[in-house]
Amino acid sequence: MKKEIRANILQQKSLISDEVVNNTSISIFNILSQQNFYKKANNIMLYISFGKEVVTKYIIEDLQKSGKRVFIPVTVPKTKALIVSELKDFEKDLQVGHFGVMEPKEEALRPVDPSILDLVIVPGVAFDQSGYRIGYGGGYYDRFIPRLSAHATTVSLAFDMQLIDKVPTSQYDIPVQYIITEKQLIQCL
Repeated sequence: MKKEIRANILQQKSLISDEVVNNTSISIFNILSQQNFYKKANNIMLYISFGKEVVTKYIIEDLQKSGKRVFIPVTVPKTKALIVSELKDFEKDLQVGHFGVMEPKEEALRPVDPSILDLVIVPGVAFDQSGYRIGYGGGYYDRFIPRLSAHATTVSLAFDMQLIDKVPTSQYDIPVQYIITEKQLIQCL
């Protein structure tokens, strides 16, 4: 069931123009940037967007301009784990990594313990109003989220068309606390 939903949403997203992705991403960023959990966070982890995902470069630029620490996930396919690495220079630190996603170069790998994170922006393909998500199928974030401290906020950014009525769940699925689309902020818990 998840595979079919994932394939369907990815197919729909592939039809969105780059201009619409960009403009919609700016609308989502504008909603995110008004939230207290964003304003108060000092240590933020987010993914480097690729393809037709909500563009995260604006967020990274805003956070770094505000003097906040930015961290990105590094995937370890063998163990399905995520390493949290500090990003200091968007242009110089990154190279194409696993799954075609930008990750730190070896010399720019700056691992930290996930417990320092205040805010984690969690990627996904499809979401429901309860905060459950269908990711890209690796289970990385469902293993990672339990390692966060109790004070960390989890939020997903999505285009409104990525919302579905109900995500099929298992005991290992962990919902995010908020979802932000170009139209709304959803408080999930």
